[in-house]
Amino acid sequence: MRGPAMTHEGKPVTDKIGIVAGGGAVPGQLITALRDRGHAFFVIGLDGQVQAETLDGTPHLRVRIGAVGTALDALRREGVQRLIFAGSVRRPSLAELRPDWTATKLIARMGPKIFSAGDDALLSAVVKVLEGEGFTVERADSLLDGLLAGAGYLGRHRADVTAEADIARGVAILRALGPLDVGQGVVVQQGLCLGIEAIEGTDALLARVAPLRREGGGGVLVKLRKPGQNERVDLPTIGVATVEAAAQAGLAGIAVDAGGAWIVDREAVIEAADRLGLFVTGIAGDTP
Repeated sequence: MRGPAMTHEGKPVTDKIGIVAGGGAVPGQLITALRDRGHAFFVIGLDGQVQAETLDGTPHLRVRIGAVGTALDALRREGVQRLIFAGSVRRPSLAELRPDWTATKLIARMGPKIFSAGDDALLSAVVKVLEGEGFTVERADSLLDGLLAGAGYLGRHRADVTAEADIARGVAILRALGPLDVGQGVVVQQGLCLGIEAIEGTDALLARVAPLRREGGGGVLVKLRKPGQNERVDLPTIGVATVEAAAQAGLAGIAVDAGGAWIVDREAVIEAADRLGLFVTGIAGDTP
């Protein structure tokens, strides 16, 4: 009879979940869900990204992004084989990365062009490397109920004809840009593209388009996954802060990819949208 699978250090592999935690609320919600279920976990907190309160009272190690060897050694010591990436991560420059020897070897394995590639290519390469190291990478919504957006409206507000046209226009723009691995969000009002999300993120996009808003109604934020996006580590995400920023920008609502976007703290998002007069809806990625 075969014995249990072992780590590189000769310790048994367990069902313990390894969480690679960035910023925002998702890592904390995932930790709470696992704790409530009595499921063992270990957190790798990315320094400069993860919020301090996320790590309070949790088994964890805080590491800088470039300290890959330290993180992998800790996960193996803990018997972790299953990994979940949770939370936002600001992409570092090579100078900020300061890769350790393990990271340097992995970067060489991914190829010299990886840092000039888009986020999708980089994340897919990271997942491939981790799988080569014996880890299984899973989606956060596989363990966190209610995170994945469904089709249809949340809350009591609905898009009017103008907003529906803006949604369709936003979908067309993102579908055209998606193969270039540019961004996941766009703001459209009265058929005009007010802004496209790039490296700055959704909140900065909404702040940037606020003074560009035209007189009259309409204005929507559309967020879709990109073609070929590695959905295990990165999906378009909205939360209460997104709803509040959209309201401050004078938008009528938000449309996200049904089955391909995360809604953080769904009930709070619904409450905020109802209170601020915005619609939030899940749409198919090819049609509004």
